[in-house]
Amino acid sequence: MMSRLLLSSAPLSAIATPSESTRLLFPTHLRNKSNKKTSSLTREEQFGFNPAFRLRTFHRRSPHGCLSTSVVGPTSSSSSSSEMQDSLLYSRAYWVSRSQIAWNVDAENSSCYLYASKTACLSVTNDGIQVSMQAGYDVRIKLEVDNTWLSENVIEKFPHIRDYRPFKVPSTLDVKSLLKSQLAVAIYSSDGKWSTATGLQLPGVLDEIFSYNGPLGAVFSEEAVSLYLWAPTARVVRACIYEDPLGRDPVEIVTLKESNGVWCAIGPRSWEGCYYVYEVSVYHSSTLRFEKCIANDPYARGLSSDGRRTLFVDLDSDALKPKGWCNLADDKPILHSFSDISIYELHIRDFSVNDPTVDADFRGGYLAFTSQNSAGVCHLKKLSSAGITHVHLLPSFNFASVADEKDKWKHVDNQMLESLPPDSDEQQALITSVQNEDGYNWGYDPVLWGVPKGSYASNPNGPCRTIEFRKMVQALNCIGLRVVLDVVYNHLHGSGPFDENSVLDKIVPGYYLRLNRNGCIEQSTCVNNTASEHFMVERLILDDLLCWVVQYKVDGFRFDLMGHIMKRTMVKATNVLNGLSKDTSGVDGSSIYIYGEGWDFGEVEKNGRGVNASQFNLCGTGIGSFNDRIRDALLGGSPFGHPLQQGFVTGLLLQPNDHNHGSKADQERTLAASKDHIQVGMAANLRDFVLTNCDGQEVKGSEVFTYGGSPVAYALSPTETVNYVSAHDNETLFDIVTLKTPIEMSIDERCRLNHLATSVIALSQGIPFFHAGDEMLRSKSLDRDSYNSGDWFNRLDFSYNSNNWGVGLPPREKNEKNWPLIKPRIGDPSFKPQSTHILSAVENFLNVLRIRYSSPLFRLRTANAIQQRVRFHNTGPSWIPGVIVMSIEDGHEGVPGLSQLDPIYSYIVVMLNVRPTAVSFTIPTARTRTFELHPVQVVSTDEIVRNSTYEALTGCFTVPPRTTSVFVEPRNT
Repeated sequence: MMSRLLLSSAPLSAIATPSESTRLLFPTHLRNKSNKKTSSLTREEQFGFNPAFRLRTFHRRSPHGCLSTSVVGPTSSSSSSSEMQDSLLYSRAYWVSRSQIAWNVDAENSSCYLYASKTACLSVTNDGIQVSMQAGYDVRIKLEVDNTWLSENVIEKFPHIRDYRPFKVPSTLDVKSLLKSQLAVAIYSSDGKWSTATGLQLPGVLDEIFSYNGPLGAVFSEEAVSLYLWAPTARVVRACIYEDPLGRDPVEIVTLKESNGVWCAIGPRSWEGCYYVYEVSVYHSSTLRFEKCIANDPYARGLSSDGRRTLFVDLDSDALKPKGWCNLADDKPILHSFSDISIYELHIRDFSVNDPTVDADFRGGYLAFTSQNSAGVCHLKKLSSAGITHVHLLPSFNFASVADEKDKWKHVDNQMLESLPPDSDEQQALITSVQNEDGYNWGYDPVLWGVPKGSYASNPNGPCRTIEFRKMVQALNCIGLRVVLDVVYNHLHGSGPFDENSVLDKIVPGYYLRLNRNGCIEQSTCVNNTASEHFMVERLILDDLLCWVVQYKVDGFRFDLMGHIMKRTMVKATNVLNGLSKDTSGVDGSSIYIYGEGWDFGEVEKNGRGVNASQFNLCGTGIGSFNDRIRDALLGGSPFGHPLQQGFVTGLLLQPNDHNHGSKADQERTLAASKDHIQVGMAANLRDFVLTNCDGQEVKGSEVFTYGGSPVAYALSPTETVNYVSAHDNETLFDIVTLKTPIEMSIDERCRLNHLATSVIALSQGIPFFHAGDEMLRSKSLDRDSYNSGDWFNRLDFSYNSNNWGVGLPPREKNEKNWPLIKPRIGDPSFKPQSTHILSAVENFLNVLRIRYSSPLFRLRTANAIQQRVRFHNTGPSWIPGVIVMSIEDGHEGVPGLSQLDPIYSYIVVMLNVRPTAVSFTIPTARTRTFELHPVQVVSTDEIVRNSTYEALTGCFTVPPRTTSVFVEPRNT
């Protein structure tokens, strides 16, 4: 990668101008969706530094014509690299409040100065900070050491710099004006020699001075359209107005006026339907220059194709509302409690792009959900009828990786792909050759959060995407399904002043994206991390959520990498949304559910940037987080471990594969510990739930530990736990079961284990979550990360004829090391399910959903209710390996003790048997009771589950191999 930091041997004529070369500093990163823990690049890595080098200088012309001395690159030297590390390419000091600057330096017997240049002519020489002779210093202010340390509110906001030394900013300084300049601080020793210098990070002082709660974006009135843009460091802001989405010169250029950091202009109502972009003149630390940045409106509610221009669109216009839209809040499916929620995760394009029963013009887009008689919609109706309450849609906002205009997409001939052998590497080679130019991507590379993605609309220009998105929500509500949006507020795809996908970093550079101590963008989420700890970032997130709820009437949100967002932001979001009412906003905010990925890693780990929204921090908030403990215990290992590591469902100890799992004693211990993890998860992963562990001790859920030593349980209420066994990330459930089970296992047995795993999730307390296709044995041909694997590897078949197994070796990039394991499996025709297997899987899945919703005892609403009513048997060191027995007890009307919740059943026993043989288990307290197999299983076409029995005389339950059986005690007997 070419860099503006060049080796000293490069001739001056070969050095690229700043505007040319800095375009290459930040490469476009593809979304590596499964690699959650990619470390951020250091400034040295971004700029190609070698620690053995030191800085030298060269002369360049600034855009304002002044000649200045600038840092350009390293020259070989044996001297210290401290000069290099303290250049203005870094921003190691923090202007944390109006009165304080924090810097991690030794200021004893030294002097600290603040510098500002209105022409960006500051540079570093051996004598310290210099500017051109023509320009002179704009500001040079001595800063006194503040002996009081940083204030508590500063430390709360910036805990990672709690030990930094504070310097006093003079109260007479015109801070607002200075913040529009190039800024730096420098230390000079007592003899006047320069010691160190660096740039400044500004979010702290910007928040203190310019926090703003007024209107933003395009605001429509009867006669006018007003534009509001928050850009306190900008010098000039202009709006370029266009009549067309692409091409042609602007028909009008309007200069906005500033008031306390907010820029405003008022135009005619005739702007509606036109497009605009902002031209923002602002200092950008990544180029050490003032730049004219062309950017969309951060509060855009409409876009042209590929997001090149912002559309003036009034979402309140009646012309954009489908028939019946205003009454949708009254027509939504009833939701009595969050405990009644069950979630089906679905990708918009996956749903219909391969469905021939959908109109060809609708396939792969929003309108496919309005095809009421299509195979896919009929399948959703079955799920809804059985109990699924919410469809979780993968990212549907404006993301970067798919062109909006369909004629730009490249395709591979499906007939040719079908003709290739099932274990060939040719399919993946053909798919990956067009993967960045086809119509497929999961979409975890956001550009603008508040606009529906244009590639899913029939026309990406104009308001079409708004209308069609609303029709999709309305259609799903009409078949009994609420809609959850997958939101990605933890990062943005673009950054810098030149990236066409950069928006926020062009408007207020260095504010919206989280920086490390050197002033580089944190990238622990794989791309540019956002900073919700900053006031206006948090506000943008909250405003965006409100827009989706009020204007699109969505019913919930799933937060990607939620742990990278502050807990405070998540709690505010919950309170703001739950406070909405039909009278004031046209929506019932109390029914909006929020959940997400509470992983704790990167710079936010252990509250490194403030209290973050991680699993352990969220307890008591009512916000849900994914329970990876139950997933890993059921399947074995983790998504980042050895692919053959077995778990409770995949054959550990009972049907081992060829992987070395240790001694028999080791396997017995691991299997027993896995059972404890699963039982805690089935009790909603409540940290205070008391159970008997595998050692025979009574312990709380928080006293059961993962293999890494962390507590398994973290929730305080059942709706804070989202139980799952698979999701869009990593292999599908069928694929991972097929990979981990012994290669000689029959397809019938694997299908039963697939169902058994989903049944554990369906019958657990807490909120069950299912990946689309798990109920149909969905395969991605063992692809572990299909975010960019095209329609071919992500196909869903709602005709139930195929599960997409054996469609070629999965893409090389993420899977090649596992090809030796994959190839013999996908090449063997006996591994491929037949249509009969798929139909049975669908029926079994619908049946466990029906069972869940046949009794409120499976959906207990409080931690106390779960503790009082849920019991696990077959516990302690003498347990039968591979068997979990759970009972749920109800009270009786008019009888002291437990209250009565279920009018039909007074007692339920769930028995999970993953063993290859039938198992009998006696519950002494069940003797003489009137248990019978659940009516849903009695009439099931699954002959095996119908062989489950109960003997009242002994209290003995017998369950066939690889089966989940549910026994109930009806009240009428």
